[in-house]
Amino acid sequence: MDRIRVGVVGVGALGQHHARTYASLPDTELVGVVDTLPGRAEEIADPLGTAAFTDYRSLFGKVDAVSIATPTTTHAAIGQEFLNEGVDVLVEKPISSSIEAAERLVAAAEQNRRVLQVGHLERFNPAVRELRKLVTNPRFFEAHRLGLFSPRSLDIDVILDLMIHDLDIISLLVGHPPAHVDAVGIAILSQRIDIANARIHFTNGCVANITASRVSMEKVRKLRLFQANQYVSLDYTRQDVSLYSLEGTPGAGTPQVSSCRLTPPREEPLKLELASFLGAVRHRGPVECSGTEGIRALSLALEIHEQAEKAQAREFDRR
Repeated sequence: MDRIRVGVVGVGALGQHHARTYASLPDTELVGVVDTLPGRAEEIADPLGTAAFTDYRSLFGKVDAVSIATPTTTHAAIGQEFLNEGVDVLVEKPISSSIEAAERLVAAAEQNRRVLQVGHLERFNPAVRELRKLVTNPRFFEAHRLGLFSPRSLDIDVILDLMIHDLDIISLLVGHPPAHVDAVGIAILSQRIDIANARIHFTNGCVANITASRVSMEKVRKLRLFQANQYVSLDYTRQDVSLYSLEGTPGAGTPQVSSCRLTPPREEPLKLELASFLGAVRHRGPVECSGTEGIRALSLALEIHEQAEKAQAREFDRR
């Protein structure tokens, strides 16, 4: 491939940035963007000098790869059609709204020998990349992902919308499956859970306490972890990592703690993500976040949702 021909299906709050980024990448041709909202595709396409469509099938035969940033419930069906047409697919997180649909999407990629990448964006955050070098055997995680209310993504709850970012990163760092999940969540401004907390026990003994909210008064994106003689704090927004280490032998005299702040060069995670996807398309190599890993994060998110619903039902019964 001299130039990879790409398209974007769904150019809402997130998809518009896929289009903008593709248009800026070398050896990449943004063939067109798709949106069913009247006038939206033209609004995004015109400044980028590309074509606008209202039917994603208009891209068939015109593109080598595509980003799908439509509502979650449509990810799998649209993705399957592109894969069956021989088009490589990056599907935004979560991979789908159900395990069954996600598995059909993964099967379609395997059957057609196409690239399928799931858009778990935080994997490309420079601070997360730095953190992955430091993690050995984490024992406890504390994650907070809080944001202001927005009308976007109301087809899913806050667990699938926001918490799933941290579920993916924590699962990646722990490397063991969950053994037990407790969760609570309530709907406040929408018809779905808007704030949730989950406590996850993994099979290796690690515990994660995770809070996500889309009805907060401030934006917080932080992850903290503890491992032997170390405390590590990551700020997703600032893209930095603070490391605190116990020096010497525990119990031998006054403990000494050293600290440092790691500030890797700031980069736009989406640009890194799309460049990685196109690299896999060009070289037919592995992707950073596979369909199987996308299913892992989705499965944990759905388990948290189920436990939160059960907790809510128990509270209702008590009343």
